[in-house]
Amino acid sequence: MQTTTERPQTEVNNEADFLPLQGTDYVEFYVGNAKQAAHYYKTAFGFQSLAYSGPETGLKDRASYVIRQNKLTFMLTTPLRPDNPIADHIYKHGDGVKVLALKVEDATSAWNETTTRGGQSYLEPTTLQDENGRVVMSGIHTYGDTVHLFVERGDYNGVFMPGFHQLESNYNPPETGLLYVDHCVGNVGWNQMNPRVKFYEDVMGFRNILTFDDNDISTEYSALMSKVMSNGNGFVKFPINEPAEGKKKSQVEEYLDFYAGEGVQHCALATNDIVKTVRDLQSRGVEFLKIPSSYYATVLDRVGHIDEDLEPLQQLGILIDRDEEGYLLQIFSKPVEDRPTLFFEIIQRKGAKSFGKGNFKALFEALEKEQDARGNL
Repeated sequence: MQTTTERPQTEVNNEADFLPLQGTDYVEFYVGNAKQAAHYYKTAFGFQSLAYSGPETGLKDRASYVIRQNKLTFMLTTPLRPDNPIADHIYKHGDGVKVLALKVEDATSAWNETTTRGGQSYLEPTTLQDENGRVVMSGIHTYGDTVHLFVERGDYNGVFMPGFHQLESNYNPPETGLLYVDHCVGNVGWNQMNPRVKFYEDVMGFRNILTFDDNDISTEYSALMSKVMSNGNGFVKFPINEPAEGKKKSQVEEYLDFYAGEGVQHCALATNDIVKTVRDLQSRGVEFLKIPSSYYATVLDRVGHIDEDLEPLQQLGILIDRDEEGYLLQIFSKPVEDRPTLFFEIIQRKGAKSFGKGNFKALFEALEKEQDARGNL
């Protein structure tokens, strides 16, 4: 089976979209030490302190640090006692993404529409209020222990949401040019990709806009399959990966083993100047996968003219791919914790709407080298 492309999202009838999404509101990570994690993301990725919630704000079971860079917002949450669901989540999965929060105009409608279509409720519509207004939130479960929260904040003028205080810090490293979440990729178990695709189609009204099989995403040793799901206006995209048969263990199998289940594999973060961003990230200690120099000997024969000089791209290990709309530049970090699970992609789109099919072989060979070094291939 070849790669297939469905009708572009721009042709979707937005008037019929029962779940209009305005984009990613924030990504929440459950972590072992939120104070240290926030410091890491500020230092390494250039986030700024935004808001805090914890015992000082009346919340007794957790502490949450909210950090922001342009339209990119992360929440780092840690449990304050061992006997609660957050602690259980971290014990099982390690540090990882718990919540993919989506901005909506009407969180109550979003919950009603998705739960009546078969979505399992995580949070019934709940109104949070303070002197700055109100935020309405609701949520449903998706793959593994991951959840989607629907966040309605049109009537709120505070720093983040009720229950949070502004977090001021004397340590404010400069940003690195990260702009917003381009997409988030989920890894699911054997033969679970199509059921998860059906969930996004039936429950959330998404469309399958790209499909990759094991002929597209494979090396000599391992393979996987992937389908890209997009909402009606194209603001939110969730590729879904599952393992495929290969001679050795794939990166998805390694993730599932160490994460102890399905979850978010990586978040792709957009930039308008990937060379500057990656240089900055590398100077702050962020480690990226190493791409063989042979990749660059023929890459321009495949992708054609690009605006950038090839030499800095090769020096940094940035990959290039092209589709009918234009081209993209992308690079992938190594896992950002000791478990080989969550990592980040940095992406710059120069018109391209795709996800770098032409880079899959080079990327997977780089990933396999890392797996082999860990003894997990």
